[in-house]
Amino acid sequence: MGENTNLSNIDIEKVKEELDKKHILEIQKELTKDRRWRMILMSFLLGALLFTVVYGTLENPLQHTFSQIGNRFTFGKRILFIVWAISTGTVIQASILALFEIEKYKNKLHTGFVVSASFFLVATSVAPSLPDFPLWTQVHLITAGLASLFLTLGFLPFALWVARENPRLRTVIVIWTSITWGGGIFWYIALGNTGMFEIWFFIFFLIFLLYLSLTLFEERIVKQSILLLKDEENLNLGIEKIFINLEKEKKEPSKRKPNKKG
Repeated sequence: MGENTNLSNIDIEKVKEELDKKHILEIQKELTKDRRWRMILMSFLLGALLFTVVYGTLENPLQHTFSQIGNRFTFGKRILFIVWAISTGTVIQASILALFEIEKYKNKLHTGFVVSASFFLVATSVAPSLPDFPLWTQVHLITAGLASLFLTLGFLPFALWVARENPRLRTVIVIWTSITWGGGIFWYIALGNTGMFEIWFFIFFLIFLLYLSLTLFEERIVKQSILLLKDEENLNLGIEKIFINLEKEKKEPSKRKPNKKG
C-alpha cells in the first residue's frame, strides 16, 4: 500500500508540473498576442485618424460634408470617399470587437450593431448623393442614419458597462462620450449639415478608441504579467528570461534536423 501511495504522489506531482508549465506557456502566448494585437490596432487607429483629417479637409468642412466631398467634385474624391469609409469602418469595427474580447463582453446584439454600423457606413459611401439621383440620395441618407444609430447602440452600452466595471475609468468615459456625441450634435445644430460635425465625431471617437485600447490592453497585459512572473523579483528581467528560453526551445529542433540527415 505504501508503494502505491508513493506512486500516486509522484504521478500527482508530475501532473502538477505539466499543468503548471502549460499554464505558464498559455499565459505567455496570450501576453505576446495581446501586445502584438494592441500595437496593430493602435497603428491602424492612428492611420484612420490621419486619413479622416486629410479627407475631411480636402474641401472646406464648414461648407461641405464628407458625402458632398465624395459626390460633388472629382471622380477621384468619390473613390477616396469609398476607400475612407471601408478603411475607417473596418478599423472601428475591429477595434470595438477587440475591446469586447479583452473585456469578455459577450453580447451578440451589440456585436451585430457594430458590424451593421460598419456595413452601412460603406453603403453610404457607395450610394450616390446627387440632385439627379433622388432615389439614391434617399438611400444614402437612410444608410448614413442607420450607420450612426447602430454605432451608438453597439458601442455606448459597452462604454457604460466598462465605466461601471472600472470605477477609475468612469469619469474619463463619461467625459469622452459626452464630448464625442454631444459635440457632434452641437456642431450639427450650430452649423447645420456641414462636415464639421462629422470631423468632430470621427476624430474624437477614434481618439477615444485609442485611449480605451491603450488602457484596457495595458490592464490585461499587467494582469497576465503578474500571473506569469509571480515568483520573479524583477518583472522586466523575468519577461526577458522567458522570451529567451522560448527562443532557445524554438531553435533547438531546427538545429537537430541537419544532424539527423547527416
